[in-house]
Amino acid sequence: MYSYRQTSIRSNLNLRATIIGAVRQFFLENDYLEVETPIRQPTQAPEEHIDTVSSGRWFLQASPELCMKRLLASGYQRIFQICRCFRGKERGRRHLPEMTLLEWYTAGDDYRHMMRQTQDLICHVARSLGVKHVLHYQNHVIDWTTSWQRMTVAEAFETYGSATMNAALSSGCFDEILALEIEPNLGIRHPTFLTDYPAECAALARLSPDAPNVAERFELYIGGLELCNGFSELADPVEQRERFKNTLLKRSSVGKESGPMPEKFLEALKNMPSAAGNALGLDRLVMLFADTGRIDDVVAFTPEEL
Repeated sequence: MYSYRQTSIRSNLNLRATIIGAVRQFFLENDYLEVETPIRQPTQAPEEHIDTVSSGRWFLQASPELCMKRLLASGYQRIFQICRCFRGKERGRRHLPEMTLLEWYTAGDDYRHMMRQTQDLICHVARSLGVKHVLHYQNHVIDWTTSWQRMTVAEAFETYGSATMNAALSSGCFDEILALEIEPNLGIRHPTFLTDYPAECAALARLSPDAPNVAERFELYIGGLELCNGFSELADPVEQRERFKNTLLKRSSVGKESGPMPEKFLEALKNMPSAAGNALGLDRLVMLFADTGRIDDVVAFTPEEL
């Protein structure tokens, strides 16, 4: 049966190859160095909601973030990578435990620059595919040629949520309201950047110097589909260590396992310049241009077929 599925998605796999080629072209034309970092690593950045995948006593990367930031600390200014990443217990219509991630970093810039660059990248891919003026995705007609919208998380909760952002944080239902009530309404007519996450959701993002209760972080939505997670990078090793400790405590409190503290990354962070970074799911980008709501439709093999 699976051979029929592979035959039926041939056009999507051709589209996937074209999109990856267009992505590489965009970064090479903008003077970025393509890098490769190890997929198997002795430690990962602690994340509250991301479960790592063990490989012996090491881990398969959930993201190339730590190694790429160590390259920034070594003097690299503009780098990108297309790689395989692994996240345990993730499987659904939009999720795979093994996915393809595009990640890039720019020294000397912040999340505002990164939003503009992300828009330029998506527009470059659309033009490369001959997409004119609008995208058709899951019965939505999305104008990608005019102004892209920006909405803060607080504004999104006020507009679409059943509770305010602060109330949702206090009651522990922030993620649930965001996923079920807010995300389906984002990027329906125009691509939308959801910006300025609460400090509790900062992870590795820098807090705003003007509003320390807000992280300089964004996610891009098109047709209700989340495509990426970008932010101004935190370059303070002391603050980052405290955040990691808090994350490890939260994971421990709910019975989740964690790896060791990423000491070499924290040491390198002392030398990392101000920078912005972004992680974009390439599988989801292909879903967008293939007009499919199923990630299975844009990969050659699913886990169940192996």
